[in-house]
Amino acid sequence: MLVDNCRSGKVMEKMMKGLIIPGVGMSLVALSLCAAPCMATDMEITPFRTVNQSPLVRIFGLPAESGATVTPSGRVTASLVQDVASNYTVSKLPSEQITLDGESYRWTAAVRYGIADRFEIGVEIPYLLDGGGFLDGFIVDWHRAFGLPQGGRNTAPRNRLLYSYTKDGVQKIRMDQVGAGIGDISLGGALQLYDRQGSDGHDSLALRTAVKLPSGNSGALRGSGSTDFSLALSGSMNNFTEWGSLGVYGSVGGIALTRGDVLPDQQNSLAAFGTAGIGWGPAEWISFKFQLNAHSAMFHGSALDELSKNSLILIAGGALQLPGDCRLDLGVSEDVAVATAPDVTFHLGLSRRF
Repeated sequence: MLVDNCRSGKVMEKMMKGLIIPGVGMSLVALSLCAAPCMATDMEITPFRTVNQSPLVRIFGLPAESGATVTPSGRVTASLVQDVASNYTVSKLPSEQITLDGESYRWTAAVRYGIADRFEIGVEIPYLLDGGGFLDGFIVDWHRAFGLPQGGRNTAPRNRLLYSYTKDGVQKIRMDQVGAGIGDISLGGALQLYDRQGSDGHDSLALRTAVKLPSGNSGALRGSGSTDFSLALSGSMNNFTEWGSLGVYGSVGGIALTRGDVLPDQQNSLAAFGTAGIGWGPAEWISFKFQLNAHSAMFHGSALDELSKNSLILIAGGALQLPGDCRLDLGVSEDVAVATAPDVTFHLGLSRRF
């Protein structure tokens, strides 16, 4: 049984309700770091740095970084990302029952350094917080206003935290206490296979690899207890036209997982993943983009979609180019493959190259 032993109650709940404060804080940090002037150039279309935030998926080593451009030698690319996810799904079968009801907050600090021509290394450190949150009422009202199905959310307890899974009468997962802490740290590297940049466009191809270490508390679903290895091929094409920048990008890869602590008898040892995106930048300071993230199931031996169904999510939003070579990504994701990902995730990503 997995039980979160962190009982930091009032402090954590205040942090949950103060979501706007971390978001504003990140923006202020970005603005302070981006004080230098920047020259007007065509804005490239780049991927959102986000993955499936389901509490039973985020613990594995699906890579958030899928960009096709490697950090130049001697330069540093720093990123600070916030993902706020609202989970609600309840499924009951004669032999299995699952409830994933709660809000999760994930802040990720990532640094990539160009160690040589065409090579980079990097590290990614996540901090996670789970609680009841405050978005339930807003989402229920939103669904009611647009005639969308509630899926039972409107009759469930408001702002509850409960991650629970029972199979054959045995409760294998139960987490109902607010908790926060460091997640699984990832180390990565990349090799630039192709890069052509000119006044009319920028085309890139890169090979990326990463290893995720079991540094997070698997009992609190902040880690999986496994060491995961991923390898992916990422590509992008940007064309700079009189109508602005037009870009497409994508990645495809696989991940190998050692035996972890979360449902170890049902965890898959291999999984595939990929991304595909398209965007348009009408001006040098703004772009709009849509991205699909997909991955195969992380578990087997279950008839529940939450565990054994392949996942597909759609992220819609855009980016703002700030002074000093800074970029602010804003996006909202929905679970296209219902119940395989959170109902909605709000994404905020800040990055700068030094």
